[in-house]
Amino acid sequence: LIDDERNGSSASAPDGTVGITENMLIKGDNLLALKALETEFTGKVKCVFIDPPYNTGNAFDGYYDDGIEHSIWLSLLRDRVKVIQNLLSEDGSLWVVLDDEEVHYFKVICDEIFGRKNFISKIIWKHSDNSNNNAMKFSQDHNYLVVYAKNKNWRPKFLNDPEKRKHFKNPDNDPRGPWFDGNPLNNPALRPNLQYTITSPTGFDIPHPPNGWRWSKETIGEKIKSGEIRFTEDGKAIRRRTYLVDMEGLPPSTMWIDIDKTGHTRQAKYELKKLFPERPTNSLFPTPKPEKLASTVFQLATDPGDLVLDSFAGSGTAGAVAHKMGRRWIMVELGDHTDTHIVPRLNQIIDGSDEGGVTETNN
Repeated sequence: LIDDERNGSSASAPDGTVGITENMLIKGDNLLALKALETEFTGKVKCVFIDPPYNTGNAFDGYYDDGIEHSIWLSLLRDRVKVIQNLLSEDGSLWVVLDDEEVHYFKVICDEIFGRKNFISKIIWKHSDNSNNNAMKFSQDHNYLVVYAKNKNWRPKFLNDPEKRKHFKNPDNDPRGPWFDGNPLNNPALRPNLQYTITSPTGFDIPHPPNGWRWSKETIGEKIKSGEIRFTEDGKAIRRRTYLVDMEGLPPSTMWIDIDKTGHTRQAKYELKKLFPERPTNSLFPTPKPEKLASTVFQLATDPGDLVLDSFAGSGTAGAVAHKMGRRWIMVELGDHTDTHIVPRLNQIIDGSDEGGVTETNN
């Protein structure tokens, strides 16, 4: 058990030892570790983000065997997901990265454990920045993130995407900041009582939209006085001014195909190489995930201070990103890369020498 002491919570390691800890890296069998964590952390984990072996039939240089029998793989994941479901808080969620090999079977397992009503989404993540020209059938350029929630009423955070808000400008130096004049003032349903004419200061009569205005004449008058609704320069139309500061976030898409936002596999390997420049590339963890991917998940599913868990820690991406973003974290990993990759990576973050991936501003 490796601690990062901050607020004095306690947890048990698989061998029964107890530490006073805030963040934990546990080296050992992840099923035993998960069961040990139940004593202290049942109902307390806000987000579980795991990247288990995909069962593709490959072996990765001693890191792990990714080619066990299908039913055994399902059994291993079922046992672990059952405990994960107990660890999740009522507003918690599970995010699992998989490919086509087992993703559909895994969903059936989760339907059984979480209940089909608690299935949230299956996100397509473009993991490759370059198609495989040597593919014999199709170039497999995407993976999936399977998302389940403890409670069917869970929802992700709605974030403001700057790319979708480019039309907000501030050419007149409005003290409230960037704005957009153009949101519709028409009523979506037919409302005869809202079909009235508005007269502009220049004396021009502005007819109502076919269904009527969105508000009563009195309400529109108040909005004109406040400056929310303005007449065009020629006085022949009205526009509603909407401020960026008042805009709610947008629902996240199930298509994560912008590699600048959610990263890609090659980028993840670059991040590891930057962390360990003296090591040969073939000695680095072979299947890391980019920090941008973990950062996106944590932005959608957590707040600063929340507890996140990765029980297939790999090269430690989830914990590294959680630490930078001010989340508490628990990671579990059995392999020697716990010592060769994760611990050195975390030490770089703690001592401020980490220069790769996301920054602490991604919160």
